[in-house]
Amino acid sequence: MRLKDKVAIVVGAGQTPGEGIGNGRATAILFAREGATVLLVDRNLVSAQETEEMIKAEGGTCSVLRADVLVEADCRGIAETCIERYRRIDVLQNVVGAGTGDRGPTSLTEEAWDFLMDINLKSVFFTCKYVLPHMRERRAGSIVNVSSGAAVGSVGYVGYKVSKAGANAFTHSIAMSNASFGVRANVVMPGLLDTPMAMEAHSAARGVDKATLRQQRDALVPLNNKQGTAWDTAYASLFLASDEAKFITGIILPVDGGQSARIG
Repeated sequence: MRLKDKVAIVVGAGQTPGEGIGNGRATAILFAREGATVLLVDRNLVSAQETEEMIKAEGGTCSVLRADVLVEADCRGIAETCIERYRRIDVLQNVVGAGTGDRGPTSLTEEAWDFLMDINLKSVFFTCKYVLPHMRERRAGSIVNVSSGAAVGSVGYVGYKVSKAGANAFTHSIAMSNASFGVRANVVMPGLLDTPMAMEAHSAARGVDKATLRQQRDALVPLNNKQGTAWDTAYASLFLASDEAKFITGIILPVDGGQSARIG
């Protein structure tokens, strides 16, 4: 019960179709298992409702809200709905992200660049913008933004990397500007994970079957030559969201099996 009596918003609590479990769903389930009341936010209402069913089947407490994080009014509505339903916001977890249309700098289109900046960076700005006043008023709260190891690694595409690096910088900024209000903000930076979004997207983009792709990705991870899962993201997020991390703010926590630590 590490989040007992806390109210948590998980933005991106559904997931894309495919094998296994995604970061948002795993985090929402884990938060509920640990005692939180969870507001499950997703653009895909059906997928969020599937997460809701899983949580309630385990005896957890949650509700669903459809919202599009690319729409500022929807993000205002996320905070307002949480206050209306539960009277407080203790945790904000931002999981939404995408790499759709990404390319190298000479072939990336303006439309793809704008989409990546919106989905990976502006969405985080929008949700934090409307949650922070409520946390400031109560002089407490934890924001956990999910970034990517691409933010600091060498990758062959530019939009995703820059947008995720921007999310890291934004989180550092709000951590420092809200520390005097008792509000914490941190980043979980996953590496290679075996999630539906990663496996389905890369399998399709590279034209390789998932078994081969899994072997290739496993080989890149120093720790046991094995990718992580969404549960690794979820447990790191749980720690940062909980009072166990009450003296931690402004950090970027790699969850990548040592991939970002390997130099040379």
